[in-house]
Amino acid sequence: MRRPTMEDVAARAGVSRALVSLVMRGSPRVGEARRTAVLRAATELGYSPHAMARSLASATSTVIGVMVSDLRNAFFAEVVEGLDSVIMTEGFDLVINTGARDPSREHRAVQSLLSFRPAGIALLGPVVPSSTIADAADKAPTMLVAHSCALPTVDTVNDDGEAGSELAVSHLAEQGHRSIAHLDGGGGSQAAPRRRGYVSAMHRRGLQPLVVPSEYTDSGGARAVRDLLARGGTLPTAIVAANDFNAVGAISALEEAGLRVPQDVSVVGYDNTSLAALRHVSLTTVDQPRHEMGRLAAEALLERARGQRSEAVHQMLHPALVIRATTAPPPPRG
Repeated sequence: MRRPTMEDVAARAGVSRALVSLVMRGSPRVGEARRTAVLRAATELGYSPHAMARSLASATSTVIGVMVSDLRNAFFAEVVEGLDSVIMTEGFDLVINTGARDPSREHRAVQSLLSFRPAGIALLGPVVPSSTIADAADKAPTMLVAHSCALPTVDTVNDDGEAGSELAVSHLAEQGHRSIAHLDGGGGSQAAPRRRGYVSAMHRRGLQPLVVPSEYTDSGGARAVRDLLARGGTLPTAIVAANDFNAVGAISALEEAGLRVPQDVSVVGYDNTSLAALRHVSLTTVDQPRHEMGRLAAEALLERARGQRSEAVHQMLHPALVIRATTAPPPPRG
């Protein structure tokens, strides 16, 4: 027996397929009379909404795929919240997976999302090669968040990483710091502009940059600090970390070594995630408007999915510095 489709429900209820989709998503935009008619029709037909089944049974998909680079990083969760705030009211379903910052795993994750025949996909902080992104864009509208891309068919939403690093260095320099290290985000998305911004800001102030290899994780931040300590000599009085997660790992390693934050070493993070705002962390950090980035990404993706636009758009948001308890003037020397 053929499985009933959303079109069957729409025909039975005498409404459009789009309205049925809104009802199945629980959208408040549907009047009570029409909602009742749709639900009655669905019950009579034995219709059970299922995202993948709807996509395969219809030429019009209701699935938006989202690939999250790192499930442990609160930044991505907050971007997804912004995406969902738009997607859920427009009759679409989110399907989310992860590639755990591994290019081969992320490639498989993207292919998995494409198997749903999605209306569009959003890749959050991907580390896949451009060939994977180009292939995805050939099959579905594709949005990148926290990742730059010059492909003519791919939309992007980013914050200005160079300006964000400038804010961090400027704040520390104004407090009197002259020796400021940067824990690098390695091959992570947007690590390069943050690194460029740091180096440029240091040079403009006549200061010597010190870039320490790291990655966007707490363990990466801890390892970078241990590397700094193992070098001997004078320790920098301030650190600009790759992101908040990285900064927390750096602080942990500093405290394990008997150093105080910020009395001995100041630390600045990047992202302003919920982690940074916790009272016992109270991390000075560069704020990326995560929810806004997700909202803008969703709106742009739906424009492409609905055929309202074909050319790519690239949106750049401006960061801001949030000063908390992990920065202070440097300790006196001598």
